Amino acid sequence: MSMLPKSVMITDDTMREGLQIESADISVDEKLRLLDALGETGAKVISIGSFASPKWTPSMACIDEIAERFVPKPGIKYTAAIFNKRGFERADQYYPKIDVRGRKFGTNVELCDTFARRNYNRTQAEQIAGLDAAVAAAKEADAEFGAVGLGNPFGSNFEGPFTLAQRMELLDLMIGKWHGAGIKVNRLSFLDAMGWNMPHEVRETLTAIKDKYPEITDFHMHLHDSRGSTLTSYYEALQLGVREFDTSIGGMGGCPYCGNGRAAGHVPTEDFVNLCHEMGIETGYDLDKLIEAAAIAEEVVGHPLWGHVSKSGARPRGDRLYPANMPFVETLEEAAHFRKGPEVYAGQLSPWRDGDAFSR
Repeated sequence: MSMLPKSVMITDDTMREGLQIESADISVDEKLRLLDALGETGAKVISIGSFASPKWTPSMACIDEIAERFVPKPGIKYTAAIFNKRGFERADQYYPKIDVRGRKFGTNVELCDTFARRNYNRTQAEQIAGLDAAVAAAKEADAEFGAVGLGNPFGSNFEGPFTLAQRMELLDLMIGKWHGAGIKVNRLSFLDAMGWNMPHEVRETLTAIKDKYPEITDFHMHLHDSRGSTLTSYYEALQLGVREFDTSIGGMGGCPYCGNGRAAGHVPTEDFVNLCHEMGIETGYDLDKLIEAAAIAEEVVGHPLWGHVSKSGARPRGDRLYPANMPFVETLEEAAHFRKGPEVYAGQLSPWRDGDAFSR
């Protein structure tokens, strides 16, 4: 049975996960140009990047300059990715311009031990060993609820597929720690950096969790699109009432630790927003401005991105219907007539002849 939400929260991750996999030579001025364009799209939350070590994430070496120079737009919460106490301290010096203080109490464990070692420099066993301390800190702070995250829950490029039973076993372990402290869990994140998600497995997993843990009401989907299935996986999640999703302009993104690099990008924000709008789900985004931001993003990174709606436009209606006598359209540049005007296909051959059988 479909439980489509009336609205969703789509967090565009272009500035953080998108740019961190791109060239470190992109100038701060260009990054600020893209950040400014994203601020016009209707986004409610924008991560400006990550306060990570430039040794491991050289494209984020300029994060302090970005934090100092960008001009916040009204109605947007600006935040950033942080991975340790030092990262928090660096980001927090820009409060309230950048707000990293509202972190929920949570525990996260990777199903893939190899990825845990490569990405976090910790074993899965070490992550599990740290659960008690995390829960104890939440208890001491009088946290009302806890959150859990499953890292790469569907499979691994290094270890192969994971089963529903394995996912539930790890989830039971984490939730058991929270329950042992007298704290309910109301939020679950799926963090699929390697893009192993398939729509039937997403539905199977969400259904099993909802049945066993009805206390979990908030589900957050961060699924990479390494194999082209994630938009369909997001559709399945929508059908089950999920409201929180991560995307990026043009599908920008990836992971240097998973073996796929930029090929492990995200669902393009503009494509997912278009899907939601066609299904009657509110997003708060202006699709036209998202498409313009995607065009700017391609200029900033210096190569084509992977979105579809940014290249073909939304389904035209009303005064946006294409003229019946338009000439051939072949190239991507010509296809951009929906935003650039008919001059981009001027001079092309036309299949239309006034007075022929087709036009009568």
